[in-house]
Order: sequence, then structure tokens, then C-alpha cells
Amino acid sequence: MAAMRDAGRSSSRSAGRRRRIFLFVRDRILAGSPPTTREVQEHFGFRAVQSARAHLEALVRDGLLDKEPGKARGYRLPAGSGHPTVLVPLVGRVQAGVLTTAVEDPEGFVAVQSSADRSELFALQVRGDSMRDAAILPGDVVIVHRQDTARSGDIVVALVEDEATVKRLKLRAGRIELHPANPAFDPITPAPDEVRILGRVIEVRRYLEGSSPAG
Repeated sequence: MAAMRDAGRSSSRSAGRRRRIFLFVRDRILAGSPPTTREVQEHFGFRAVQSARAHLEALVRDGLLDKEPGKARGYRLPAGSGHPTVLVPLVGRVQAGVLTTAVEDPEGFVAVQSSADRSELFALQVRGDSMRDAAILPGDVVIVHRQDTARSGDIVVALVEDEATVKRLKLRAGRIELHPANPAFDPITPAPDEVRILGRVIEVRRYLEGSSPAG
């Protein structure tokens, strides 16, 4: 039984690392600079380039990547695998509800595959670890669909006391509750006129050391 548990943990770690590798390669492709196998090796700290190559080949077998033979930067996203790539604004603090101003003067841009119009999306860098148990960590970038309503259970960006916050929305008997995903934090229960939904989180990006959300 112990051996089976160890094997399961090892498999889970490998799958997690492979997903991180895919997200890294995907983001580089969307930014117009597909990485070489050696760059993947260096980015993830593999001792041998063969380890990076094995993960990349597994992603090709799984249909998540295509590889053009004979090219060092030959990794591509499969044809027809996604929506058009758009650059959405990366905003910082969103104060006093002036989201439009923040979007018009962004800190940078993030490449996103989406069928939505660019004007419907924005990206926000997360501060604090109140959503830790929802796998949203400090420094992560959330891709947000702009909308002023959401369903109970959605993870949203809401404006409370002139500050944007990422929380899980709960609607209870006409009351809005914003719940963290970390027991060290208490839910926020603002009065209806003190909160505004800015959008619904549709994707989370994690940038490892040496990479930049602004691309």
C-alpha cells in the first residue's frame, strides 16, 4: 500500500510539472517566441536536457503540442486547438471603480486565446494569499471577463472600498458575500451599495522566476 501511495504521489508531481511546462511553452508561443528544449531545461532546473525533452514529447503525444521536425523552436499549438490570440491589458490596483481608466493605461499586456472581444477582457495581478486553497497565489495573473453580474460560486474580481479583490461570490437571500479560500481570512459581507462586480475570473496564469506577466 505504501508503495502504491508513493507511486501515486510521484505520478501527481510529474503531472503537475508537465502542466507547468505546457503553460510555460504555451505562453511563450502566444508571445511569439517558442522556447527551445534547452530553454525549458534551464527554466525548470532539469539536470539533463533529456528530461525536458521527455516532458515535451509527452505533451506532443497527448495532443497538447505539435512539433515541426528539424526546428529548434518548432513547438506549436495544434491547429484548430483554440480561439484567436488577443492581447488584453494587465492592470494594477483598480481604485474608485475607474476600471476603464486602468484598462486604457495598462501596465502591460497578456496574450490570451479567446473568442471574446479584447474589450471584454482584462488581466489583474494577484496580491495576497486569501485565495491560496483555490490555487490562486500571490503574483499570479487572473484573466477576467468584464461583467457586472455573476453566479453564486463564481470566482470574481469585485471592487470593495476602492480596492479590487479576488474572491468567490456567494449570494444569500439578497446579500452579497465574498469568500476567501484560506481559513486565515474572514468572508467579506459588504452592503450592496459598497460593492461592485468587475468581472468573472476565467483563467489563472502563474509566472515562474525569470518570466514576466507583461510578456
